[in-house]
Amino acid sequence: MTTQKTSHNFTKIAFIPLHTNLFHIVLLSISLTFGVSSIYSQDIKTTKGIVAKQQNKATDTIKKNTVISTDTIKKENDSIKKDSIKPKKAFLDGKVKYKADQYAKIDQKNKLITLYDNAELYYQDIELKSGKIILDYEKNEVYAGRIKDSAGKYTQYPNFKQGTNIIEPDSIRFNFKTKKALIWNSKTDQGEFNVKASITKKENDSVYFLKGARFTTSTNKENPEYYFRTSKVKFIPGKKVITGLTNLVIADVPTPIALPFAFFPMNKETSVSGLILPSYNDSNLRGFSLQNGGYYFALSDHYDLTVLGDYYTNGSYGMRFESSYAKRYKFRGNVNVRFENLINSERGYPDYSKQNIYNIQWSHSRDTKANPNSSFSASVNLGSSKYFQQSINQSNIGSSLNNTLSSSISYSKTFNIIPQARLSLTATHSQNTQTESINMTLPTLQFSLDRIYPFVGKDGVKKGFFKNINLQYNLNGRNYITTTDSLFFKPEMFKDAQIGFQHSIPLSTNFKIFKYFSASTSVNYEEIWYTKTIRKAYDPNQNTVVNTTVNGFDAFRTYNFSASLGTTVYGTFNFGENKKIQAIRHVMRPSISYAYTPSFEKYYDTYASDASGTMDQRYTRFEGGIFGAPGLANSNIMGISISNTFEAKVTDKDSTKTEPKKVMLLNNLNLSTSYNLDADGVTTLAWSPVRVSTGAQFFENKLNANFAATLDPYAIDNSGRRINTFNIDNGGSLFRMTSANITLNYALSSKDGDDKNNKKTDQTARNGGREDDLFGTATDLTDNRKSMFDGSEEEGEDTISEFFRSKIPWDMTFAYSFTYGNNNRENKITGNSLMISANTDLTPKWKVGVSTGYDFVQKGVTYTQLRFERDLASWRMSLNWMPFGNNANWNFFIGIKSGILSDIKWEKRNFNNR
Repeated sequence: MTTQKTSHNFTKIAFIPLHTNLFHIVLLSISLTFGVSSIYSQDIKTTKGIVAKQQNKATDTIKKNTVISTDTIKKENDSIKKDSIKPKKAFLDGKVKYKADQYAKIDQKNKLITLYDNAELYYQDIELKSGKIILDYEKNEVYAGRIKDSAGKYTQYPNFKQGTNIIEPDSIRFNFKTKKALIWNSKTDQGEFNVKASITKKENDSVYFLKGARFTTSTNKENPEYYFRTSKVKFIPGKKVITGLTNLVIADVPTPIALPFAFFPMNKETSVSGLILPSYNDSNLRGFSLQNGGYYFALSDHYDLTVLGDYYTNGSYGMRFESSYAKRYKFRGNVNVRFENLINSERGYPDYSKQNIYNIQWSHSRDTKANPNSSFSASVNLGSSKYFQQSINQSNIGSSLNNTLSSSISYSKTFNIIPQARLSLTATHSQNTQTESINMTLPTLQFSLDRIYPFVGKDGVKKGFFKNINLQYNLNGRNYITTTDSLFFKPEMFKDAQIGFQHSIPLSTNFKIFKYFSASTSVNYEEIWYTKTIRKAYDPNQNTVVNTTVNGFDAFRTYNFSASLGTTVYGTFNFGENKKIQAIRHVMRPSISYAYTPSFEKYYDTYASDASGTMDQRYTRFEGGIFGAPGLANSNIMGISISNTFEAKVTDKDSTKTEPKKVMLLNNLNLSTSYNLDADGVTTLAWSPVRVSTGAQFFENKLNANFAATLDPYAIDNSGRRINTFNIDNGGSLFRMTSANITLNYALSSKDGDDKNNKKTDQTARNGGREDDLFGTATDLTDNRKSMFDGSEEEGEDTISEFFRSKIPWDMTFAYSFTYGNNNRENKITGNSLMISANTDLTPKWKVGVSTGYDFVQKGVTYTQLRFERDLASWRMSLNWMPFGNNANWNFFIGIKSGILSDIKWEKRNFNNR
């Protein structure tokens, strides 16, 4: 203690804070501040002895210098409360924990604590592990470095972690108070970058300055296949890297590629807006170009926007807007809008042409957890019919061969009332890319009430004819539009829109007959509303019959009756348990149906077809309506169908299994036909053609085989018209095969159980093409970072020894189609083609694929695509080549895989017809 004079003229006792005493520092460091340590027992004993001696000396000093009475102590307690001198804080603001395997020494004279061998130190958000750690508790600094093993090799390099930042240097010097540090040969991961610097100066928690730095996305930190070398770097962890003169080095060889400065965003939580550098190309038709340049807008955590553009020297240009959005547990989706202004040749030349093409794609899905009683989804693919054939940024033959583009946007809601009600609104779009015709419903309204069983008792049992009687109500409303490409979304498109409503009330029941037969009957009442009808009349001025549209509400009502009877027959053929095929089971389901619709002649009128004025033609004003028109003649038809399945029990190859294995022989063998009870034998024939179809799977479900044929029992005359004479009575067979087709799909792979049919190319399917790669894989030229490598390949060096030692993975898909036509005695093979797709890994780093086929009717090779890709560790190289045909082209790409450096690339492409 020391004494101070106060204004009250008595001795004031001022307590000197314990931490200002050296020995008390050691005591607090061990017992309070540092916490649990692994100091050797002899060091602990020594420290305790020193602390005890210092405490005794302090006590003696107090006794010698000051005599303390009870009154004085009380007064001092009061004065302490008013004392303006604040105690000094400890040299560290938090608790320190440390340990070491060999020893932890405390040097009281130099104020050092030394940890050796697997040393660890923990303080606040700092974790330090190293071979050797020295803590200077006077200067508030720590030093960490590596140590040598018995062989003289450096081991146990420092590992410095502060928050989420990790640095692995050769040595480090860090000040706890200023947060500054000097780091030698640091190695750290920052996002996709691996950064190494000869000297690093840590200015504070958020700013580092690096000297002699190199950074790369390579996983090989010590010997990367490429890196960027720079002398000066300002590094803000998790945000950005700003460099001075930067040079690209490949395989330790400097390249002439250099930048006076560079900026790399490194935000971990959200994307960062930035420029997208274009690629340079040239075209025989449009000249030189810059393609796929633009800007990426990171608008928020929930949505973004990418704007890309192309420009050709002949004036052609293209624009694309791509946006993805998502909200967890709510919804997700993406929107792509593409527009291209294409100019061929030069103005003034005879082959000069100009056209605009566009494509809009929208995909939206709603999480079922958001609202179980309602849903909203969208799948849109619409635009110019020739977009995928002519686009300068799409190499998508599977989509270009497709004849239909379709879209659907739907919303549905369920009302939990009694009876339960359902409402849905759907907008649909169907577009034929060959005829360029477009059919749309904007929208379709559907409303239904759940089934009502009026005769069910309180027990709720629905059994028998009366108790199973049920009825429901359905409403279907449509706004139907038919247009073409040239009128799409123009006023003329809506001029001829058709609006209609269909109300239906089905009344049905089902019951058993003789226990083995299932019967059902139904009566359906329909009422159709239209806002437009037609009127037909002969116009003497035009000398033809003219259709006049009549605007206004009109309606007609129809009803029909139907019934069906069916059963199931089982048959088993046993061959013995000691046979390879123990039994074959046959399941047959025959059924007979009957449907009757009366004539609604009252809705028909007559008109004169010529100038004679004779009203000899009949028509209904509801012709051409979207829900059809009432029938003039009775419909009295009986249908017959038989379905069959064949299954076998075979002895399992695995002798340890006691149960036989079931094998499906035929998935289905279906026969169906119908008989018209009101047929007159002249205008209508009694029997309709018999439709036969069957399918089976072989070779452990890898080969799918399907066969279908149409068999006509009637003969035809010289003009090819069916006549009321059976073919067998006309000198022919019992049935005349008018058409037949066979399809075979076979997928096999080097991996057991790998089903190639499950492999889908999502973008191809979304564009309307096939889901497999028999017509090649889609290539979106705006993003060449998509790879044939899916990340499941084994890692390893691509060496010759490994190549011969490894099993080469591969997969193949075969598709065969055969079509026969004989509708008019042509007896002709109309289609006969084979398609093949194969992919293989020549080495762990090389992938090769091919899609091709042969048309035996046209006698030529079908669309062919060759695919090559090389995994260059941090880089990727690919070549897609279509060697011949109208779509012949090739596309070469080499670039860095990392998304943050996707602009560092080189690509070259050539389209013969673009």
